[in-house]
Amino acid sequence: MDVTTPAGGSPANAPWLIVGLGNPGPEYAANRHNVGFMVVDLLAGRIGGKFKRAGKAQAQVVEGRIGAPGPANRRVILAKPMSFMNLSGGPVNALRDFYKVPLANVLAIHDELDIDYGVLRLKLGGGDNGHNGLKSMTKAMGPDYHRVRFGIGRPPGRMQVADFVLKDFSSAERKELDYFVDRAADAVEALVTEGLERAQSTYNS
Repeated sequence: MDVTTPAGGSPANAPWLIVGLGNPGPEYAANRHNVGFMVVDLLAGRIGGKFKRAGKAQAQVVEGRIGAPGPANRRVILAKPMSFMNLSGGPVNALRDFYKVPLANVLAIHDELDIDYGVLRLKLGGGDNGHNGLKSMTKAMGPDYHRVRFGIGRPPGRMQVADFVLKDFSSAERKELDYFVDRAADAVEALVTEGLERAQSTYNS
């Protein structure tokens, strides 16, 4: 596979690294904390790819393209770090170096406690808001990467945050989960092909 960037590569023609944050293993697959994995799995299906181990990087990747043929078509690397959430930064930074991806072309998809369930917020840069996956990425690369924040809401009652994010979506939430994951995948595609501002105007509901 071609893993080089054209000479003089810039954000306009450099590849995008789209990272779904989550924890590896079947016991975590349906957790709220793994919604990033769910979104990149759907994106991989859309481009007809299957995740494979990424050389020495502790991650699985799919390479492909997003967008209609023409100027908006973008080469993308979909990635799932296999290091567990709290150590996501190392594998992501290794992939960024390998594929020659500018930091502004890195996009993290992650669960967000401070947003209602299913609501999306797209942004560039910012803090980690206590999210350990973002904290690890920012420590490894700095904060100036894109984020698609997928709202999961706050835990009910006195449930601890750690317990809440590592539980599966509730039966009521699962009724709408496919729709929300599909919409998040649409938002990722829009951000990559149309730019942040246009994607925000559509998906920052």
